[in-house]
Amino acid sequence: MKRRVTLSGNRMKTKASLHTYVARKLKLPDYYGNNLDALHDCLSERATPLHVTVTYTERLKENLGSYGDTFLQVLQDTAEENQLISISVYAGKRT
Repeated sequence: MKRRVTLSGNRMKTKASLHTYVARKLKLPDYYGNNLDALHDCLSERATPLHVTVTYTERLKENLGSYGDTFLQVLQDTAEENQLISISVYAGKRT
């Protein structure tokens, strides 16, 4: 059974809040390093199916600028590398 998690761009207002929120929602390990490299590493090592939906990406990008873009790219890259992970991205609310 694939675990499904929705991340709201509305909740990610700073780099720190992004990492705290993502770590909690994705149930990342305690050793998660609160940076994008660590996020990539943790998701790449994932051995169970996971689907991540990111909503309100426009708000995420407004709040975090290029860091928001890089965050989304890390998710996409990880999904391409780990077949157990899939990603959906929506500019606004999930339709």
